[in-house]
Parts: sequence; structure tokens; C-alpha cells
Amino acid sequence: MADTQARNQVSLSAKVSAREVLRHTPAGIPVVTLTLTHQSTQVEANVPRQVQASIEALALGPVALRMDRLQVAQGVRVTGFLANRSRRSSRVVLHVNEFEIE
Repeated sequence: MADTQARNQVSLSAKVSAREVLRHTPAGIPVVTLTLTHQSTQVEANVPRQVQASIEALALGPVALRMDRLQVAQGVRVTGFLANRSRRSSRVVLHVNEFEIE
């Protein structure tokens, strides 16, 4: 049984580095998939470190309709959770619940 008190929340500032065309699930729910790229300096073990990471992001419903307006190279701050892409995949995807343009 899943622990409902467990935390799985991600907040990330990134740029849209790629995006797919808006599509719809068989149930008619809008879906958009993007690749987000993050660059920053983080402190690890008291030492500044340059960090770069790319992650696949997925938005559904009204959030997908709003994210469909984003352009490549546009800055965003997203909040969501991590999950495997599907039951048969171990690839992790960021599911976006909220975002704002930076």
C-alpha cells in the first residue's frame, strides 16, 4: 500500500528545449510533452558546482492547453511530481501541475 504521507514534489526553473504538438488521449484529454533544460550553480559539500539537466515533462488537461502556447527557449518555472512514463517503463517524467513563465 502506498504511503499517502510520502512527498513527491518538484519545483524547477528551466527553458523549454523541445516540445511536441498538443495531442489528446483516447478519452479526449489534452496532453503536451516538452523537454525542459535547467542550468544553475548549486552548492554541494560546500563547493559550488555547475549543474545542467534535461528532463521530459508532461502536462494534461487545462495545464496542457496553457503550456501548448510555450515556445522553444522560453523560460518557465514548473511544479509537479515525478513518475515513470508508463507501467512498463522505468523512464522518469516530470508531470507538471502548475507553471509560470519566467
